[in-house]
Amino acid sequence: MTTTRPSAPGPRSTGARRDDIARSVVGRRRELDLVLAAVSAGRDIMLEGPPGTSKSTMLRAITANWGVPFVLVEGNAELTPARLVGHHNPARVLREDYSPDNFVPGPLVESMQSGGFLYIEELNRAPEDTLNVLLAAMAEREVAVPRVGLITALPTFRVLASMNPFDDVGTARISDSVYDRWCRLAIGYQDGAEEADIVAVRTGSVDAALVADAVALTRATRSHPDLRRGSSVRGAIDLAAIAVELEGLGSYDGDRPRRILDAALLALSARIGVDEAADTTPEAVITQIWEDHFFSRPGGPRRDPTASTSTTP
Repeated sequence: MTTTRPSAPGPRSTGARRDDIARSVVGRRRELDLVLAAVSAGRDIMLEGPPGTSKSTMLRAITANWGVPFVLVEGNAELTPARLVGHHNPARVLREDYSPDNFVPGPLVESMQSGGFLYIEELNRAPEDTLNVLLAAMAEREVAVPRVGLITALPTFRVLASMNPFDDVGTARISDSVYDRWCRLAIGYQDGAEEADIVAVRTGSVDAALVADAVALTRATRSHPDLRRGSSVRGAIDLAAIAVELEGLGSYDGDRPRRILDAALLALSARIGVDEAADTTPEAVITQIWEDHFFSRPGGPRRDPTASTSTTP
């Protein structure tokens, strides 16, 4: 079993690299420090958290700083060992027989040969036999490919993975042997201020009130009793961007709440999951959250829930 792992590339200190990398990530200073420390120490890491929590953003920022490839693979039932490792070109095999020259590298071999980061999204959706191939490569930093030979990884090769702990549809239980190969970091949603910064950066919006509304409506979906899944910050980004475009179309006659409601319905309805026991719809939940946000503030105007959604405060 291999126990010695290479360190991060280049002569610069980890601290100096961290400061450079942090410019590409909004917030997440603690998590970035932990991820950077792990990969700089030659470790592989599993990031466990809901979608839209900057997992791949941090890893992409590190690989960009290190100057190594970022190879993304989606974990699913179709990620077979052959797809992960690679295959021989069938047409060339018929003409030339098997040879190293007609081998087409898969993402694992590609990452090993280029010294890149192999990032497997939704690891717990991948088949068990695929994970076994992956674990062998992680343990030894090499993989034996039939009719090709032994592939040895470059020093910067890392295997990273993500899992969504709140999604159990089409997933499998991860075995202890898999967990034993990774360092694990649990990542939750960022606070409201950091999410507002993300929305402002991603949309370029200078409308602080719109950004605040988009973030507030999106964050409210994560604690609504009728929802089993709330929206990530991506919902707030899309909400703000759509609301800006709707204003430019001039169809709302200054009715800002209605414009934000329509943007929210469009941006959030596919990103939330209604609890099976709740007798409601995504649109009804979003409308309720919108009403609570705009018309139920202490000292603010009230709105008749039975009134048309075109009613303004």
